Amino acid sequence: MARPGRTSALRRPPPYNGPLNSSMTTLLVTLPRTLPTAAMLCEGVLSDDGFTVLSVVQAPAALLPAPSSAVIVAVVPACRLSWHRLALPRGALKGGLFQDGNAGRLRAVLDGLLEDSVLDETSHLHFAIEPKPRTDEPVWVATCEKAWLHAWLAMLTQAGRPVARIVPELTPPSGDGVVSLHVTGTADQPQLMRTGPEGVTLLPLSVASAALMAWPEDAEVLAEPGVAELAEHFFNRPARLQTPPERWLAAAQSDWDLAQFDLLYTRGTRTRKHLSAMISSLFRAPRWRAARWASVALVLANVVGLQAWAWKEQSSQAAQRAAIRNLLTTTFPDVRVVVNAPVQMARALSDLQRRNGIASTADMETQLGHFKAAAPDTPVPAAIEFISTELRLKGLSLPASAVAEIAARLQAQGYRLRMDAEGLTMKEERFP
Repeated sequence: MARPGRTSALRRPPPYNGPLNSSMTTLLVTLPRTLPTAAMLCEGVLSDDGFTVLSVVQAPAALLPAPSSAVIVAVVPACRLSWHRLALPRGALKGGLFQDGNAGRLRAVLDGLLEDSVLDETSHLHFAIEPKPRTDEPVWVATCEKAWLHAWLAMLTQAGRPVARIVPELTPPSGDGVVSLHVTGTADQPQLMRTGPEGVTLLPLSVASAALMAWPEDAEVLAEPGVAELAEHFFNRPARLQTPPERWLAAAQSDWDLAQFDLLYTRGTRTRKHLSAMISSLFRAPRWRAARWASVALVLANVVGLQAWAWKEQSSQAAQRAAIRNLLTTTFPDVRVVVNAPVQMARALSDLQRRNGIASTADMETQLGHFKAAAPDTPVPAAIEFISTELRLKGLSLPASAVAEIAARLQAQGYRLRMDAEGLTMKEERFP
């Protein structure tokens, strides 16, 4: 019986606005299953957009590629994780997942709930809760050996490849997600990984496991090229080809980040290092050269524009000052040195009015008239003193609010009023 043709996972997936930024180079490092050594080979995938495989590498941690500003993501193999569906006590997620000191309390809750569900001591395990958990629904909790995970993170950091995120190779579907079957390995040792409401299950692929495992008729089958024909034979349906690097890239598109609890601080440190690398890339990477030149051109255009505007304003102000000086020297030829043209012009005009018997704004009579108009209900002062254009009204004692109101009215007329121990002092206020 002829089977429908295989579909391939090599096509580009639809755009994704998740954790990976398509404008960044991404290096995915799949952590080996054993504890690290300096010579142990790590499988890595380099992608320039987070969706397509640019190159596949296999090298020790110190020899993995490290492009400038690359996002380094560690992928935890499915065989290294166990999954648990837990109903957390009410209030366990209060105040946010890891906010306001909630991490220690939440860790203690998980220790109590998982104590009888795991084979190892809970203190030897690393826990991670699903992203954006709901307080009224059970949550997925991933567990793995803490010493193994910490050892690999330390090894990569020491090799100059600090990890920005830690993602699981496969995750249970959110909500009532569909079941998917992943066939990996070789034709001699095929392996089946099932993701569904029960979590992620790993079994050797055989007639018995295929018959015993519950899987719906519409479950998607994804297989590596070397075991695709075997997968189609066992499940009697076409298999979509998916290479291991493509499976790791798909894992990096999820919202999961296993860097939680005791890895929160190191995750923040890695994030700061990554931001620093991004800034360095903006100044050095060839792909940002056009943006750098555009930024420089924009800054230069603004600087030139500001300089031109400043020069125009300075020229206008200089022309105005020259016109005022010319008006002063033309109107009052006796003024030979111009220091402060407005003040000198007001003083010369006042002297001219005084010589011609015309009351000026600085004379006592004029100031008394303005004060009377501004404060008609003020009592008669005990004494009036006028010295050098300054009028002093002695013996007046007014409330501060009344003095402030009279001062405001006189200021509009060009006079300043202040109160001292002897009374009120009024003087013409000349501005330069």
